[in-house]
Amino acid sequence: MLILGGFWSSSEHQQFFHTNLLSTSPAYAQRVPSTDVWQQVYKQLPDLPKENQYISKQTGKVAESNTLVSRMISYHVYVKGRTPNYRLDWKLTLADYLDANEVMYESSYPGNDTLRKNPFASDRAAIRRLTRQQRNALVQALVNAFSQN
Repeated sequence: MLILGGFWSSSEHQQFFHTNLLSTSPAYAQRVPSTDVWQQVYKQLPDLPKENQYISKQTGKVAESNTLVSRMISYHVYVKGRTPNYRLDWKLTLADYLDANEVMYESSYPGNDTLRKNPFASDRAAIRRLTRQQRNALVQALVNAFSQN
C-alpha cells in the first residue's frame, strides 16, 4: 500500500498531511562543503557585498564567516533543497530574494538562530541592489564554485 496524501479531520480541526514516497530529497547536505564555496565566490566577485557585520549569539563577536553568500547557499541547499550546480536553480533562489518566486520566511532564514539580528531583510535588500549583470555573475560564480567540488 502506498499513501501519497490524505485528510484527517475531527470536530475541532481539519488537517492535511502529505507524504511523498516517490521522490527523493537531494543528498547534497552530505556532499556540499559550503564553507569553502562562499570563499570561492568572493574570490571571483570581490566587490560583492559580504554583509558579515552580524554578531554571533554564541560568541558575542562579529561572525565574519557568516556572509551573504554563505547564507544564500544555506538557504538554497538546506532550506529549499535545490541543487547547487544548476544555473536555473540559482536563478529561482535569486527570484525568491527578489519576491518574484516563492515566499521566503524570516523564521527559517539562515542566521536567524545563530546571529543576534536576523540578516533576512538586509540580505534581500543587498540582492535587490545588485544589477542584472551582477546577479548573473553571482549565479555563474556559484555554479563555477560548486562544479569544482
